[in-house]
Parts: sequence; C-alpha cells; structure tokens
Amino acid sequence: MRWTLVIPLKPLARAKSRLAGAVPDGVRPGLVLAFALDTVSAALSSPAVRDVAVVTHDARAGRELSALGALIVPDEPPDGLNAALAHGAAAVRAARPGCALAALNADLPALRPPELTRVLDAAAEFPRAFLPDAAGIGTTLLAAGPCRELSPAFGPRSRARHRASGAVEVRVAGVDSVRRDVDTGEDLRAALALGVGPRTAAACRAVPGAAPAAGGQ
Repeated sequence: MRWTLVIPLKPLARAKSRLAGAVPDGVRPGLVLAFALDTVSAALSSPAVRDVAVVTHDARAGRELSALGALIVPDEPPDGLNAALAHGAAAVRAARPGCALAALNADLPALRPPELTRVLDAAAEFPRAFLPDAAGIGTTLLAAGPCRELSPAFGPRSRARHRASGAVEVRVAGVDSVRRDVDTGEDLRAALALGVGPRTAAACRAVPGAAPAAGGQ
C-alpha cells in the first residue's frame, strides 16, 4: 500500500513557542522551516509514500516545500490542527477518492525513510492506526486506510484520544526517528543525538549550545 501524507504546518512566526527558552526568537522560524523541509524530504524518499500534502498558509514555507515536491493546501480559514488535517484530507480525497491517508507531524527532523516505511507498512494492517510520540503521550502519525475517515484527535494526550476513537496503536521497534517530534529544547537535543537532516543541522548552528549532527536522512 502506498500512502498520501498530510502534514500540517503553522505560520513559521507562531510555531514552536515552547522552544523559546532554547532557541532565539530570530532563529526559531528558520529552524521550524528546516524541521518541515527535512521531514518532507525524508517522507518523499520512503517507497511507501506516494505523495505529501502540506496544509499551511505560510507563504515562505509553501514556496520551499513546494520546491521539494509537496502539494500545498492553503489552510483557509485557519482553525487549528485537527481542522487543518481534516481540510487537507478532504482536499486530497477530492482528487483521489478512497486513497490511503496518514497525518504526520511536521517536526520530525531526524526522520529516516526506512523507519517511516516500517510504520506505514504496519499501519496498513488496520483500518485506522497511530504511532505514539517518544514521550508516550502524544501522536506523531495517524493512518487511515482506503475509504476510511482520518478522524484526527491531535492535541494534549492524543495517544489516549486516538486509542479511544478506535485507532490501533502500531507496535514497531526501532522507529525512534518517527516518534521523535520536537517541542522543547530537550526534544531538540534528543533529535540531534539521533542525527538530524541537513537543513536542521545547518539551522542549529545558530542555536546556542546545540551540537548539530547530520545523518537523519
């Protein structure tokens, strides 16, 4: 099974406010964009991924992600994360009814294509499935098979909410890069330890105390 990924992205100037203590304000928008670019680049390299749709109304992000090959779906009107995912899923299925969809976080800078492929292959066994984040509280990926509704429930404690919605938690070992989203300075250090993509590594050179490490892709 091949998947279309739907990736939501806030306007860069407002994204990742929890990184404020670790990343200077002037650096943070560029770092957020680097996360998204490395995430999309890695996703498009997975043989399980047919294409990627990014839901955003940030003009700069739209231009740069489109240049990588992503379809840009305007987030209009912006109404939060789950609304953006539902909007993106509807836009994709308007063009390709019944396709397999997966929502993926935009902040997975260490993402490795083989690990993503393993997660998507495991998700294909179920009508709806999800992967919890590294903290075991949130969700980094939610998949809906052909003709199944995505029904996203991201936000605080989304692992429990997705399980309650009937989605099956996929249990795949050795996929740390798919689970390692970045919200805090500690998360960023953990992603760097895994080995991030080249754009994130370059952006981190302007982050005090960060030790850039390429190799996520």
